[in-house]
Amino acid sequence: MNEQDSPSTRPYLIRAMYEWCNDNGFTPYVVVRVDTSVQVPREYVKDGEIVLNVSMDATSALHLGNDYIEFKARFGGQPREIIVPISHVTAIYARENGQGMAFPPPTPQELVATPSAPLAIAGERDERVVPLHRAETSPEGDDEPPTPPATGTRPALKRVK
Repeated sequence: MNEQDSPSTRPYLIRAMYEWCNDNGFTPYVVVRVDTSVQVPREYVKDGEIVLNVSMDATSALHLGNDYIEFKARFGGQPREIIVPISHVTAIYARENGQGMAFPPPTPQELVATPSAPLAIAGERDERVVPLHRAETSPEGDDEPPTPPATGTRPALKRVK
């Protein structure tokens, strides 16, 4: 079996970091690269990425699968169903101390559309497919997840030993 045929370790590492955060009383956050295959509230997307709180308190029906992360959560008081392909998760970290793990961004083959490409046909209304735009302020105020310390465009994470 060569490297391309072997299953990805990413979903297993994400589940391990999620469990580590929960066991130690930390709040797990995931950073997701957004394209049309990702079902998230587009108004919270910044620079083609979204940071999601995936703690037990913030989600319901959380499923950390091998292909997708799926859960229900409230954004601005509105219930939303979130579906994220595992390949689009670029980091998972603990909000309280920044410790976590970063992953390579999705390859061009894994991306359905880039932020510069149109995401919906004019005139069509699909709640899951909305053009990306930069959100200036959060309607929730203090409830917006903090972004991890960053250098460049990738989160800077501490190594967990």
